[in-house]
Amino acid sequence: MKKTMKKIIPLVVVALFSSLCSYFVFQTLQPTPLFSESKKERELFSYPVRIQPTNFSSSPLPMDIDFTQTVDKVINGVVHIKNIGVYNRQQSWWMRNLYGEDMPEKIGTGSGVVVSPDGLIITNNHVIDEASTIEVTTNDNKTYEAELIGTDAYTDIAVLKIKGNQQLDFITFGDSDASRVGEWVLAVGNPFNLNSTVTAGIISAKSRDLNQRDQKNQSFIQTDAAVNVGNSGGALVNTQGELVGINTAITSVGGGFVGYSFAVPSNIARKVFEDILEFGNVQKGLLGVSGRALDSKTAATLDVEETEGFYINELEEGLGAQAAGLLPNDIIKSVDGTKINRFSDLTGYLSSKRPGDRVEVVFIRAGIRKKVLVELKKRNRSFFYGLELKNLEPEEKRERDLDSGIKVTDSANRYLSMYGIGEGAVILEINGEKIQDISNLDRFDEQSIETILFLTAENERVIFRD
Repeated sequence: MKKTMKKIIPLVVVALFSSLCSYFVFQTLQPTPLFSESKKERELFSYPVRIQPTNFSSSPLPMDIDFTQTVDKVINGVVHIKNIGVYNRQQSWWMRNLYGEDMPEKIGTGSGVVVSPDGLIITNNHVIDEASTIEVTTNDNKTYEAELIGTDAYTDIAVLKIKGNQQLDFITFGDSDASRVGEWVLAVGNPFNLNSTVTAGIISAKSRDLNQRDQKNQSFIQTDAAVNVGNSGGALVNTQGELVGINTAITSVGGGFVGYSFAVPSNIARKVFEDILEFGNVQKGLLGVSGRALDSKTAATLDVEETEGFYINELEEGLGAQAAGLLPNDIIKSVDGTKINRFSDLTGYLSSKRPGDRVEVVFIRAGIRKKVLVELKKRNRSFFYGLELKNLEPEEKRERDLDSGIKVTDSANRYLSMYGIGEGAVILEINGEKIQDISNLDRFDEQSIETILFLTAENERVIFRD
């Protein structure tokens, strides 16, 4: 037995030594990972998200699909945008202490879509926000300075214009309402500063509202074409090379593409674009209803049979729905043939309309299907910062020699009242921006207020600083 053990022990030792050598060689010859994994990244991606995409990058491409002609048609119509700004000195005290008065520039990048040969560009508001200089680089590496024509923070759309008289390639608008779920689309932009990048996918959903609590009533096109940081403001085009959306947002745990992204529909972007050019701000055509979308649970609560549509709780006085004879408890089923299943279906369609436009509303009242023509109207009253506000009438503007502003009709803000800001006062500017009408208030929340310029009833200018 002892002799047997003496023979076995050396064999075991040799085997262990060989195993250790093999392990060492294996580890030494392992390729170095291209990207190192930080502790933060490990924690991030170990987050227990129950998502298991079958195809991480995009939808599988059929063999008979060729996008080359589409790409040739649109690639020169998408530009790279550089936002050059300065740090907010109030918010960046630590940087001021670090750099003194010579603070570094703040540079952001994104994409934009040329929509006219004279260099008008649509992009996202967040791409050019707080820019002091905007540079635009085309696909042929020519760089131009651009001026900001106008913005709408509500829809996250901005309009730029190339300085000078250059003639540029552009992309024509398509009809986003006609686009269908399952339809192939291309996303064109500049992710991670990789100019002129094209990805393909399908429209995976329409009328998406990513945050139903923010009161923005979003209505995005959802697509699985890969979109990342830098794609914002770029084009979503159909296979005919028509613009059907402005790529705006992604949603993911890690901040990168995980299978779907979101675009402002072209019909909404086009309407905002045209409003800014014509009026300087967005003209909202309102139906004047409030309520909620139906589902089986809501239908049971309300004791109605319908599980699809928009249930009207209240009508806003003086707006189109009330004037057309719609009533509380009516259920809106469609508008101009567009089926209404969610509130975002309703708001998304109406966002492409103006005051004065007429829409055909199909609704159900007491089980009977009816239809009516409703003229969309502009809201004339609003409440902001403890003030009841109303648009100035043309004769009021003439009497007070004003080209903009909204009138205070009542005040519950005691602090402002101490300084003569009450009935008859006019808000001229908020945070340095002219206020044309009450729809401009959508660009601000009360927490973002820095300054308000008032004109008192005695025609004295007062600057309120929060």
